Amino acid sequence: MFTDLPLPSLHAYRFDGAEPEDFDAFWAETLAAARAAAAPPVLRRTDNGLLQVDTHDVTFSGFDGQPVRAWLRLPRGVRRPLPAVVEYLGYGCARGTALRPTLWSSLGYAHLLMDNRGQSSPYGAADTPDGDIAPQVGGVLTRGLAGPEHHYYRRLFTDAVRAVDTVAALDDVDPGRIAVVGSSQGGGIAIAAAALHPGVAGACVDVPFLCHFRRATHVTDAHPYRELTDYLQGRPAEVERAFATLSYLDGANHAARATAPVRFSVALMDPVCPPSTVFAAYHRWGERAGGADKDIRVWEYAGHEGGGDRQLAEHAAFVARVTAPAAR
Repeated sequence: MFTDLPLPSLHAYRFDGAEPEDFDAFWAETLAAARAAAAPPVLRRTDNGLLQVDTHDVTFSGFDGQPVRAWLRLPRGVRRPLPAVVEYLGYGCARGTALRPTLWSSLGYAHLLMDNRGQSSPYGAADTPDGDIAPQVGGVLTRGLAGPEHHYYRRLFTDAVRAVDTVAALDDVDPGRIAVVGSSQGGGIAIAAAALHPGVAGACVDVPFLCHFRRATHVTDAHPYRELTDYLQGRPAEVERAFATLSYLDGANHAARATAPVRFSVALMDPVCPPSTVFAAYHRWGERAGGADKDIRVWEYAGHEGGGDRQLAEHAAFVARVTAPAAR
């Protein structure tokens, strides 16, 4: 069933949340500190039997210089320097094994798949702890609600920007031809990375999580937003402080600062990331710059899976366009 407003109302819907006055200063200071603490990345070649792709186990410096793991896949026999795709993962997902996925590298891109610090699920545990905290199942949405300087997503978003930094510095990569992609939590991370890293050439944002938090808690009872609802149910005195913290992380506030071309997708039967929260971020994309090349693909009869492979094919065509040598 449809989970939110009718489509005409979604096209008219606008974000009505808070935007902190020190939003830009907060993120500038956070990223400057992370870059100052960074060490050179370590790449270890991994033999996984693939005939057309070279795979590297990467450790790079994320938030506060902390080590973050990733897989880097480079296509063989493709002219250098390469365009690149940095991919972010969904909630509870981890980078997995060295064997997959290989779509982007098979299409001729350098592909960095970033691990999710401190996250775990039945589908796998991250190789990256959250500082001194080992990966756990669920719960990171409410980790650090006392203030933005403490919150988990400050660290993960910083990792995401440093992932782009890391790829841009590779000899095999053209730093002006890097796209960021992600679905659900990965989509929310891609929004932040595109906003916080001005060198990004394009972004693909599918059914994004981490947008318009208060609205999400009003219209869905599904996880992961349910974690926030459960937390606040027992702490009514902390409601406004929690949403003040989340305003520094909100995809709608980040989207307003993004300038790269973007393709969003939204599913009207999505119970996990309500369509109005997606449109809230989409409508603000490029707002500070007076506009941007943007579009949103609506999947009317889809849930949180969105457009699946059909959407992926559309994104592949879009990424090819924005990372073409003449595109920058």
